[in-house]
Amino acid sequence: FSAFARMPGPVMRTENLMQLIREQVVLQKSAQSGIVFEFDADQEAVQLECDQRQIRQVLTNLLQNAIDAIDAIDPVEAIGKPVPEHKISIAVFREEANIAIDVEDTGRGLPDADRERLTEPYVTTREKGTGLGLAIVKRIMEDHGGSIALMDREGGGTRVRLIFGSTI
Repeated sequence: FSAFARMPGPVMRTENLMQLIREQVVLQKSAQSGIVFEFDADQEAVQLECDQRQIRQVLTNLLQNAIDAIDAIDPVEAIGKPVPEHKISIAVFREEANIAIDVEDTGRGLPDADRERLTEPYVTTREKGTGLGLAIVKRIMEDHGGSIALMDREGGGTRVRLIFGSTI
């Protein structure tokens, strides 16, 4: 909590967002052999005015949440149901004048109750969660003039959308 409370302000520089995402995906992919990671890294470079260390933290937190959501699927509940491919997809696109990133997973999905509170400190649905991951993501996005939205993924799972307002 003290690290969250003392989180420094962002040091903004022009960064290649595609490269930042690619590096975080490679790190997670090497540690998760049972999950397929989809990211079109061949898209043209997207320049973003951001603190690259903080954006790496955002991506790490979201990818770890997606991995945890996939790992939390109860195999007993899945008996008799088609088992989806364990997959995490990242997409970058323009939304009006903004840049958006969608991180989708085929995990257990978002809870119905108190969903809007998941970005508050100490709110978690995981037994061993701290409740700080999404709170940190929200704070970093706000410090970057952006926002975060939590949604259901079509077909099950979760979609987290990050929207950055200041692009180059």
